[in-house]
Amino acid sequence: MRDYVAPLHDMRFVFDQVADLAGIAKLEGFASSELDTTCGLLESGARFYENVWAPTNRPADLAGSHLRDGRVLVHAAFHDVYRRTMEGGWNVLPRHPVAGDDGVPWLVHAAFVEMCASGNGSLSQLTGLIAGAIELLETHASAEQQALYLPKLVSGEWAGAMDLSEPGAGSDLGALITKAIPQADGSYRLHGVKRFISWGDHDLTENLVHLVLARTPDAPRGTAGISCFIVPKFLVGADGRLGDRNDVRCLSVEQNLGFRSSPTCVMGFGDNGGAVGHLIGRENGGMRIMFTMMNSNRLATALGALGISERAYQAARTYARQRVQGRPHGGPEGSPIVHHADVRRMLMTMRSLTEAMRALCYFTAAALDRGAHAADPAERAEFRQLANLLTPLAKSWCSDMGIDVTSLAIQVFGGAGWVEESGVAQHYRDVRVLSIFEGTNGIQAQDLVGRKLGQSDGRVVTGLIERMRRLADELTEAGGADALAEGTAWMRAQGEGLPLSAAAGATVFQRLFGGVLAGYLLALGANAARRLRASGTLFGYSPAFLDAKLATAAFYCEQILPYALASLGPATAGAERIFGIGSDDL
Repeated sequence: MRDYVAPLHDMRFVFDQVADLAGIAKLEGFASSELDTTCGLLESGARFYENVWAPTNRPADLAGSHLRDGRVLVHAAFHDVYRRTMEGGWNVLPRHPVAGDDGVPWLVHAAFVEMCASGNGSLSQLTGLIAGAIELLETHASAEQQALYLPKLVSGEWAGAMDLSEPGAGSDLGALITKAIPQADGSYRLHGVKRFISWGDHDLTENLVHLVLARTPDAPRGTAGISCFIVPKFLVGADGRLGDRNDVRCLSVEQNLGFRSSPTCVMGFGDNGGAVGHLIGRENGGMRIMFTMMNSNRLATALGALGISERAYQAARTYARQRVQGRPHGGPEGSPIVHHADVRRMLMTMRSLTEAMRALCYFTAAALDRGAHAADPAERAEFRQLANLLTPLAKSWCSDMGIDVTSLAIQVFGGAGWVEESGVAQHYRDVRVLSIFEGTNGIQAQDLVGRKLGQSDGRVVTGLIERMRRLADELTEAGGADALAEGTAWMRAQGEGLPLSAAAGATVFQRLFGGVLAGYLLALGANAARRLRASGTLFGYSPAFLDAKLATAAFYCEQILPYALASLGPATAGAERIFGIGSDDL
């Protein structure tokens, strides 16, 4: 029996009724992404991720990855899975012109990223890094660099890695000290150590393209002095052939809490004279370049949390239907625990949060598509700003909720969930790092309050709130839009920049924002389900499926949304109590 089944009906519903795939399919290049064609593609992908990826999740976690005799070795099954992924073209679904195919919009790609993460979260990081490297090089690299590196990345023969953090510079990239020394031939020699590098080395591909942040001599301090370099594991000749091993080595593989089959590496550059690197763009422009990959990976991180949460929910639901214990209220002795009120509460919480995460991620992906491909320049600019607002919000809220959902899975299993044999402990371990990836959620909150709320003098946020207010639903009755508007006004009233009062409440405000917006999107879906039920034209959805949409949204508004609305008080309380005790007395 499969322990993961892709939620194709729910994906289709969000495409159709919330994220407007029909509108996306009208954008240039995406005519083949109409709903029926997309659903056929999803069905093929689902069979692949259910039957090929998902069975590797548990054994690969148990095996881990290891550094032996200078080589990083991953789980043996990954070799066949990776080969089949590349042969099937599942790695090049986004729009990559070098592949000779228009590909699919981000909205459709989002569903595949979700299925990747559900199938095997560790392996999904590798394919995500390759996709991010392709996007970065397509956007910023020279024509010569693109010709040299993109074909092999697109084919999957080479992999990509993002080398940012250092032992003394984690979230604060402005403190990094890796040096890049210019050479007479136009190349650079890099010297330094990078840490927490996901898939920083492995034995799945013949080469690995490191995208490395470093400083050139006399570069300005802080992030203004950072440049971005291509540093291949094996040197690449002008004809594309591989040469000698570059001066870059994995020094150790971190012992992770989760994603144990993903080699998280400490990488050393330049121990034997200097790692050969090639500048992308201009010197000191590295942060702008790397943000292309970081923003793509932020949405992928949100989708990763969604994918792992979906698998955890399915495991808990199956267990609750099968596990016989106790006597539910009004029921017979020896009933499955799914009939117990508290277990049902936990399952409904998991279900509603997972569906809310899916709606938020897909809605964000659709904004990215419109921001890149809308025919009208004004519309493109509007949706680019909306995507800028939503991407870090989706990353932070979904990764926070993923922790809650996977924790509840353990609770549903009870003692069986506490031991590793059940498999649900792995979901909790794996999802836990996602609130740290790509800038911690606290950093995302500071950015939301300090920058994103003020986009276009606040019109991006106020426009979104007005859309919520026009929705006649439980969300409006609960005051979600009003609470978000009040919190937004308070944050913006604190002044320019990021004053201490706003910084103190930023993370709580971010949870308020995410919770209200997710509720709005569930309410959109519920209204659509209500219209379909009333019309009698179900468009392929069963009455039970549509009724479940209504019940799930109502549960969210009754049981989940009030917690988000209660965040308004702490978010706007200021910093006095937070700093009420001196640091030495904490």
